[in-house]
Amino acid sequence: MAIPTDIQQFIDRLSADAPADYSDLKALVFNGTLKRSPESSNTEGLLSIPLGIFEAVGVKTDVIRTVDHDIPPGSWPDMTEHGYDSDAFPEIYRDLVVPADIVIIAGPIWLGDQSSMTRKVIERLYAFSGETNEKGQWAYYGKVGAALTTGNEDGGKHVSAMVLYSLQHIGMVVPPQSDSYWNGEAGPGPSYLDGDDGGQHNAWTTRNTVFMTWNILHLARMLKDAGGIPGYGNNADDWDLSQPDHPNPEYRA
Repeated sequence: MAIPTDIQQFIDRLSADAPADYSDLKALVFNGTLKRSPESSNTEGLLSIPLGIFEAVGVKTDVIRTVDHDIPPGSWPDMTEHGYDSDAFPEIYRDLVVPADIVIIAGPIWLGDQSSMTRKVIERLYAFSGETNEKGQWAYYGKVGAALTTGNEDGGKHVSAMVLYSLQHIGMVVPPQSDSYWNGEAGPGPSYLDGDDGGQHNAWTTRNTVFMTWNILHLARMLKDAGGIPGYGNNADDWDLSQPDHPNPEYRA
């Protein structure tokens, strides 16, 4: 999706003076819009800013529009083992989530809260949170998480709070100012892509989205160079809390 010329020029200027090489980083973005491709998505419109910066500095980025994929709800890694005929999420997790250094959860606001697609992805990410990495830490340790939200009435900060809490709870690192959103003025109003009154011309949203993106990049670079989170005092293998028959995913070992 095209970025307004003035924003693109700003991105190009910043990226030309980037303080580090980010070309070995991988990012994964989940777009929780309720609109199937190729229908225009306001969330995709706001995502064009971080995606433009990632492209400019060489970050390999994949975008999953959740509604386009056969992802059933549930809190188990593979829902075909629990009554569903198919489940695309195990492959998405293996091929895109595991190698990602950055995970952005993006989506619209409905009734002041996350979309069903956004929440579903968080639940499916949670289903894999009991896996461990080579250090014995939970699998999401060392990944940087962020939240981006669009809407045309209240809810941006509430959604960010819920998403960012979820991401850090399963093990991701949340940098400062790691969220951005467009709401418009109180009450139903213009969406992000709605012409001169939309979010593309809102300096506050643009600034915060740029800040978010660079903070993601800085922290991902620091973690990558440091070899992730130190593997001391946080080794899940040192604790046997397994209760195989318990319905809570945290007891699945």
